[in-house]
Amino acid sequence: MVKTLYMVLPCYNEELVIGETSKRLSEKFDRLLSAGVISADSRICFVNDGSKDATWEKIAALHSVSPDRFSGINLSRNRGHQNALLAGLMTVKDVPGVDCVISMDADLQDDIDAIDGMLEKFEAGVEVVYGVRDNRDTDTGFKRGTAGLFYKLMKSLGSESVPNSADFRLMSRRALDGLAEFGEVNLFLRGMVPLIGFKSDIVYYKRGERFAGESKYPFKKMLSFALDGITSMSATPMRLIFWSGLLMFLIAVISGLWVLLSHFIGHTAAGWSSLAVLIVAFGGLQLLAIGIIGEYIGKIFLEVKARPRYLIQDFLNK
Repeated sequence: MVKTLYMVLPCYNEELVIGETSKRLSEKFDRLLSAGVISADSRICFVNDGSKDATWEKIAALHSVSPDRFSGINLSRNRGHQNALLAGLMTVKDVPGVDCVISMDADLQDDIDAIDGMLEKFEAGVEVVYGVRDNRDTDTGFKRGTAGLFYKLMKSLGSESVPNSADFRLMSRRALDGLAEFGEVNLFLRGMVPLIGFKSDIVYYKRGERFAGESKYPFKKMLSFALDGITSMSATPMRLIFWSGLLMFLIAVISGLWVLLSHFIGHTAAGWSSLAVLIVAFGGLQLLAIGIIGEYIGKIFLEVKARPRYLIQDFLNK
């Protein structure tokens, strides 16, 4: 059965890649249409996340020239990659007749040819298909190491995120309806989507180099993203504070017994070094604990206010 597919691509200052990305995706859609895989109602939807360059003007121009192929969503302001992606997913899922949605980045690092495999698995009854990198050869050694550490840490904390997958995935209309039930403001879609629970599978692909422009995830943003992912998907760090506190308490008890024993046997020489180390250790632990608790309280603060995750200014869709 022919399916109606929407592609969702969040964009922030991507004026240099919009032209090439739209060209390659349009060629892919032509091949899929010729093969009878997707319907003529399928669209490529770019989401402008408050770009400061001419990204939105280029998206609007694409829609103006080819309204049967390109759609555009313009957010009222920059809301971040995850919110922009969610805005696109939630908007196009409500377009009448949409069967599935594939999300990917606009920089052409994701392999467009992997779309075929995703659609094949969707046709076979899979409702969530993850695009997973078959290797990380294009990354630096530092990035490969930190990425591996991140996924291992997420797994140890109980998160169900799929290793080496980003936001290149196919979701059925029913899976998107399930995602819409998640109302949290602090978004980490890589950890939220597996919680939906419908039948899922993987398509492996080779990730390429960015076509043009600069990465929108420098180290500082990657670190912040990783922290958001950990604290949004798991309360384990809070529990670790308890166990660390218990361990320090036991150390303090043992140290106290050792001091008493030293007093009674007459060995009461001053131990300034050990005392200083203990003070610094306990002080550092307390600050770390306060910091972790503060991170969770900050997220509670944002959730309680329940502000909108995004506001759509324009939606161009024939």
